[in-house]
Amino acid sequence: MKTIQGPAIFLAQFLGDEPPFDSLEHLAQWAAGLGYKGLQLPTAPRLFDLEQAASSQQYCDDVTALLARHGLQVTELSTHLQGQLIAVHPAYDALFDGFAPEHVRGDPLARTAWATQQLLWAATASQRLGLKAHVTFSGALAWPYLYPWPQRPAGLVETAFAELAKRWLPILDAFDAAGVDLCYELHPGEDLHDGVTFERFLAAVNDHPRASILYDPSHFVLQQLDYLAFIDIYHTRIKAFHVKDAEFRPNGRHGVYGGYGDWQDRAGRFRSLGDGQIDFKAIFSKMAQYDFPGWAVLEWECCLKHPEDGAAEGARFIRDHIIHVAEHAFDDFAGSAVDQDQIHHLLGLK
Repeated sequence: MKTIQGPAIFLAQFLGDEPPFDSLEHLAQWAAGLGYKGLQLPTAPRLFDLEQAASSQQYCDDVTALLARHGLQVTELSTHLQGQLIAVHPAYDALFDGFAPEHVRGDPLARTAWATQQLLWAATASQRLGLKAHVTFSGALAWPYLYPWPQRPAGLVETAFAELAKRWLPILDAFDAAGVDLCYELHPGEDLHDGVTFERFLAAVNDHPRASILYDPSHFVLQQLDYLAFIDIYHTRIKAFHVKDAEFRPNGRHGVYGGYGDWQDRAGRFRSLGDGQIDFKAIFSKMAQYDFPGWAVLEWECCLKHPEDGAAEGARFIRDHIIHVAEHAFDDFAGSAVDQDQIHHLLGLK
């Protein structure tokens, strides 16, 4: 059995214009100083050049060496924003155009083609870096029809997932050729947001071996889904792990849907590690039980606490929760050598 690797940190929420958040070198030094051992890298051009990484082994080696100087590794690359653009319902075109470069804005077909190329480059770049997993979003065509009123016409959801699968299958095949698992973060706003929708997608892509899950329990708390039972059901597909806390405190005025409130005013809120309701001792125990092969990666999002405090506390929190897996059974001291003849004797067999 393997011990989870970590602590690691997802850098997306920490990118900024001022040191130490303005460059990969400065972020690496900052994260290492907090005790992190790995970085999950968003593929923002000023942090990590995806196109160059896909074409240049030297570039990837240079990034690996830069992090190694600070005692760090790349855990996964992230294409969350590009993955979102693989499938966008027209209702969200204007809002999601900001995720794309200017030359494809206002042109949904060109935007999807650009996003697809980004994911294909990510497969090659991940392979060049020696990574085993990649993290992303699925995008969404059916999300505006989440609530079954007005009544959905028969076949709408099935058609949406068939189209989603059509767009993702070539990408999944590219990741398969690269030997990398493609891990979808199951997230509200995506067509893949819970176990049922992941299973719909899995059926549509013919149980593709690389279709995997980025497990983030915070999104399940906000949906009121059993995040521990989820691990029992889907552990064979969980290949990446965001350690993010949340709380759900409904009252007589609002619940899961939030009443269009800001994050501070919602019943479901993301919190810094240890400030929410998630039972991380149980989660890390299940991850150890099922031999999770990857990294425990902090994704910091909190509507109250300062991000630098959350990052500092998060490294200690993850380190304290990682279970160093035992190399032998706890009761081996009481074991004795038994041969087959003795086994037959103990069972009353001749």
